[in-house]
Amino acid sequence: MLWGVENHSLPRTAAFFDLDKTVIAKSSTLTFSKSFYQGGLINRRAVLRTAYAQFVFLAGGADHDQMERMRAYLSALCRGWNVQQVKEIVAETLHDLIDPIIYDEAASLIEEHHTAGRDVVIVSTSGAEVVEPIGELLGADRVVATRMVVGDDGCFTGEVEYYAYGPTKAEAVRELAESEGYDLSRCYAYSDSATDVPMLDSVGHPHAVNPDRALRREALARGWPILDFHRPVRLKQRIPAFSVPPRPALVAVAAIGAAAATAGLVWYANRRRATVA
Repeated sequence: MLWGVENHSLPRTAAFFDLDKTVIAKSSTLTFSKSFYQGGLINRRAVLRTAYAQFVFLAGGADHDQMERMRAYLSALCRGWNVQQVKEIVAETLHDLIDPIIYDEAASLIEEHHTAGRDVVIVSTSGAEVVEPIGELLGADRVVATRMVVGDDGCFTGEVEYYAYGPTKAEAVRELAESEGYDLSRCYAYSDSATDVPMLDSVGHPHAVNPDRALRREALARGWPILDFHRPVRLKQRIPAFSVPPRPALVAVAAIGAAAATAGLVWYANRRRATVA
């Protein structure tokens, strides 16, 4: 068995990734503000406010209270938005906005975990309408994200149905472990924020990625590895590095390879017999 490849007689494992500033270089939700403005969902003032929020977020100055205020602001902002329109805007602009800000190091880690037979789960505070397409782009197996209440008219009510933040992320990880059979002591987790310490603490292999000051202190005190991701790159520029096919496809490729090898051996044996004759 290759080192790092899962032994399938053992319980399953997974790698849990925070999204913003861990897998991508910006806030996934705030990155779409210009597209939402162009789609008529927000006004120019809201664009400027979300730009400021993005600056605070990237500067590492968004503490728990600021994140709560940001949540309340975004909840109020999206009240009345048509969910289908949001999904269409995200789908149309996903590659232009998100593809260029994916960390090369994170993409490589996702590949390595998949190659080792582990599921990859994105766990993000951002809304599901944004996170799920990004998860699909990254090849994630599952996504945990904030869900907003949708009214009978197909629009957001402004209320939060499920908030994937802080201890709630850890609860989601434990629930997934129970439903999917993950052995958390052998699982991995990655995040940049001290608010995700409960999630990191729930697995056997926690990693701090581009950590804020509080998480850096925590990681140093606990002896957790600290990773520095700083190379955003388009996925297509990583080919063939990011061209690891899904696991069913890997099986198919292996079968094709085995068939080709068998055919080659048969051809060689027949030719050898013909030469001897």
